[in-house]
Amino acid sequence: MSASGSERDFVQSLERGFAVLLAFDADMVEPTLAELATKTGLSRPAVRRLLLTLQRMGYVANHGPRWSLTPRVLSIGQHYTATKAMLELSQPYLLALAEETGESASLAELDGSEVVYVARVPVRRIMSINVAVGTRVPAYATSMGRVLLAWAGPERITRYLEETVLRPLTPLTVTSPEELRLRLATVREQGWALVDGELEGGLISVAVPVRDQSGAVVAALASSTSAGRLPSQELETSTVQLLLRTAAGISAELGHGPRSEVARDGFF
Repeated sequence: MSASGSERDFVQSLERGFAVLLAFDADMVEPTLAELATKTGLSRPAVRRLLLTLQRMGYVANHGPRWSLTPRVLSIGQHYTATKAMLELSQPYLLALAEETGESASLAELDGSEVVYVARVPVRRIMSINVAVGTRVPAYATSMGRVLLAWAGPERITRYLEETVLRPLTPLTVTSPEELRLRLATVREQGWALVDGELEGGLISVAVPVRDQSGAVVAALASSTSAGRLPSQELETSTVQLLLRTAAGISAELGHGPRSEVARDGFF
């Protein structure tokens, strides 16, 4: 990216907002507006507008002439810490799953209307698109997306169906909002999702939920193969229970349920 492009894309107000947040430290736990202006080098009117915005968002609180951070600021780093911990803890399980099945193993999170691969152990290339960590695919046409949507709650599902165009990626893709809603209900009832040829012809995947300490579904664990290697019914029979056990192990590492006694270097 050129220097001019970088300048054009730079959001100065965001930089200033973070400057105000970072000005709170051990020496200035409850600073005044004037003290924050002095420390950041910003004008008092600018600091006042930033503080009022941050207060409205729930990140700072006002106590007369003084300001303080709220516990909500912890959420900024909490999401990164939780995801990073999950990736480190899940990698041995993904490796063992791929070795056990002979197929690719993936971990994904929901971001807007898409599924984002956050960890992956590829065994063979079975998709025409190049799948790697960071790859995004439509949630509605993937087993991982359906798992994540199924436990996202009724309001989130309704909003997703209102905002997302269900395009036919293959002749088998579910494009009816009503049908997708029914499929999601089935996924939640049975505890796993299987998608056959909806994202790409010949691609079959099955996914299960991964939960954190609170029991919330924070990721989906999936195994993928090609129809030529393993028919969907056989994949369901041979892989679902293995995925559920693997996801239970990862969830236990995250604090959900009793800690698994599995050995990370060959745990089945």
